[in-house]
This record gives sequence, C-alpha cells and structure tokens, in this order.
Amino acid sequence: MRLFLAFFIIILSNILNAPAMAQSLIRDAEIENTIRGYSDPIFTAAGLNPKDVQIYIVNDKSLNAFVTDGQKMFLNTGIILEAKAPNQLKGVIAHETGHIAGGHLARSTQAERAAMVPAYISIALGIAAIAAGAPDAGAALLASSQQFALLSFFTYTRIQEASADQAALQYLEKTHQSGQGLVDFFEKFRYNEVMSDARKEPYFRSHPLSGDRILALQSKLSKSDYANTKDTQDEIDQFKMIQAKIFGFVSTSEQTYLKYNYRDNSKPSLYARSIAFYRAPDLQMAVSTLNKLLVQEPNNPYFNELMGQILFENSKSKDAISYYEKATQLAPKESLLYVGLARAYIAQNDKIYYEKADIALKSAIRFEPENSFAWNQLAIVADRQGKAGLARLATAEEAFTLGDFARANRFSQVAMKNLERKTPEWQRASDIRVITDPIVAKMVRKGNYN
Repeated sequence: MRLFLAFFIIILSNILNAPAMAQSLIRDAEIENTIRGYSDPIFTAAGLNPKDVQIYIVNDKSLNAFVTDGQKMFLNTGIILEAKAPNQLKGVIAHETGHIAGGHLARSTQAERAAMVPAYISIALGIAAIAAGAPDAGAALLASSQQFALLSFFTYTRIQEASADQAALQYLEKTHQSGQGLVDFFEKFRYNEVMSDARKEPYFRSHPLSGDRILALQSKLSKSDYANTKDTQDEIDQFKMIQAKIFGFVSTSEQTYLKYNYRDNSKPSLYARSIAFYRAPDLQMAVSTLNKLLVQEPNNPYFNELMGQILFENSKSKDAISYYEKATQLAPKESLLYVGLARAYIAQNDKIYYEKADIALKSAIRFEPENSFAWNQLAIVADRQGKAGLARLATAEEAFTLGDFARANRFSQVAMKNLERKTPEWQRASDIRVITDPIVAKMVRKGNYN
C-alpha cells in the first residue's frame, strides 16, 4: 500500500510543481524597470509592499507565468512577447498578484492533502477487493484513485483561479486601469480548453481556463468605470521596445531579421536588429544600427548601456566606458548599469580604474544589496588592490546572497582574520558568521558538510 500511495503522491506533486522547472533567468535594467512600472502600483493596490515581491524574467519562449513561496513572481519571455499590449501583461501580473495576496500557495498544500483522501480510500478499497478475490474490480479502483485526487484538487484550483481573476480586476480598478487586457488575453487562448495537456501552453495547464471564467470576468468588467481605459502611447511605445529587445536576445539573428526587416526603420526594429547584428556577430552593423537610435535619443540610458555592452564584449572595453558612464548618469539608481561600468573599468587592469570600479560596484550594491555578481566583482577588485580581508568579505557576501551558507561561513571567518577588529567590515563578517554558524552546525549533524 505504501508503494501505491507514494506513486500517486509523486504524480500529483509533479503536476503541481510543473511550472517551477529550472530555467535560465534574464537580467536587464530596462526590461525590469518597465515591468516594475506595471507591477508596483498593482502590488500596492493588493496591500503588498512592492519591495517584498521579487520579479524574475525566465528565458523561455513558452507561455507561462507563476508565483512561488516567498512572494516571488516569474514571467516567461514568451508571455511578454505574446501580449499584444501593456494592458494584457498587466492583467496577467494582476492575476498572479491575486494568488500571492490570497495566500493560495500556502493553502494549496492543505488542498493537496485533502485531495489525496478520496485517493487513499479508493486505494484501500482496491487492495481489499483484490484480497477478497476480485482482482479486476480492485485494479479498476486502484487505477481510478489518481482521477479522484486530481478531480478533488482541480475543484480547488478552479476556485483559486476565479478568486485571482476577481482580485485582478479589483487591483486594476484601484489603479484606474482596465481589466480588458486580461479578458482579451484569455479569449485569445480559449482554444487551450479543448487541447490535451501535452499540447496546452504551460500557463493554461497550471491555470485551467473555461468559458465560465471569461464570462465572470466580462460581467464584472462591464460594471467598471475604467473598462474602456486605454494604455498611453508612451506605454505602448516602451512595451514595443522591450519586446524588440527580448526578441533580439532570445531569437536567432535570422528570426530577428525576418520579424524586424530592414525596410522597417522604426525604433523597435532598429533596436532588435542592432542586437541581432551584435549576436551574429557583426560589430560594424551593430554599432551603425544602434547609432541611428542614439542620434534620435542620445540621452536614452539603455541605448548607451547597449552600446557599452556591444563594445565591451568585442574587446573594446576602453571605448565602452564613456557609454556606460553616461548610462549611469542618466539612470543613477539602476544597479545593473553600475555593474556593467565596473566590468569595463576592471578590464583596464589599472590601479586608478580599480578605484573607480570599487565606487561603481558599491553604488550597485547600495541599490541592490543582493546582487551576487556585484559582490563577486567587488571581491576581484579588492583582491587586485591587495585588500585580502575585504576580498574575502565580498566573497562571503556573494555566497550569503546565493544561499551557500557553508561557503559564506568559511569566508567570513577568513575575512575576520584579515580585518581590523571592531571596524564595520569586521562586524559585518562577524554577523555573517553568527548567522551561518547554526546552519552549518545543522548541516554537520546531518552529514551534509565536509
């Protein structure tokens, strides 16, 4: 009986956790800033602190968005590219926010346990039937136990989905935005209802869609004062730019040239093609195409950042510096821009530039303390400056942000030995050690630490 129970629990668990498969993440200041502009007002309307909600962009062309424990929201590049307007993406974000604010993840565990009760009963009856000499009837009961569990659980998820839908419309209403985008998005993919799970988009496997849900949304939307509110032209233009940027980076150069062909000299087309040329690689065409955008918008921080990136990654790090510097001046609170600038400084292998890199990286960390790569680069800078204690502290910080507590513990101890006692840096190393000591001790007891 234990074998059957484990088998069906594994099946159900796999279905529930399917969206959380490991994928690579994309970091980009422009994309993150644009999406934050959409999401933060929605988070506030939901009673959440925007700073507590982490948004991750997943490099995956399939249609999906989901949330996990700890107020983490994941958006696939596919769902951003598939949205026809900012309002559609806002609708999806609002829906996922409904799951976070409604505490649906915590309740799902309870629902999973409850869903297994009829399965347990069916399994027990099946085994009893087999023992009583009715193997066919017993086998049928055992085979149906999974269905009982899934039917029970999906009844609960349908309630969750409907709740998140209604919450999404409330949040959009509070922020004076239309919920029409969410309705349009669902309408567009209504065909997923009739598809097998294997052919459905991942989003609609984890968010079962039905005509009743759409009708309920339309009914509530019809009573909204903001049902006909449209995205502003600036929002539409910026959305097209981030779509072009994503497409250029995640698609092949050939695909980009087809979608954004040379006859189209709009800003999104030039943006996508400059990225495609850079990835081809064709440095001359990448620079000349991007320069057309910089002529139109010389003070666009993200155009300057991209030029810096193109030059840096084509062994022209010194030429990249001025573009990165301008980008940080134009967007002085964007952590990722400072990291790019610091990398260009580090590449000069010069004492003066190491000092500049140190300043840039500390600016990056000030705006994003959990930027592990910034800590990694700061460790390199400190090492090259002969500051062993600070280098080990930066490595401890990097490990700590990544959740590698054993490594953080080791390097914090080394840092303490190389730092002057009672200084802020020594105290920080001591804090990391104090926090990680009990974690490491627990790992040792479980035999998970060498």
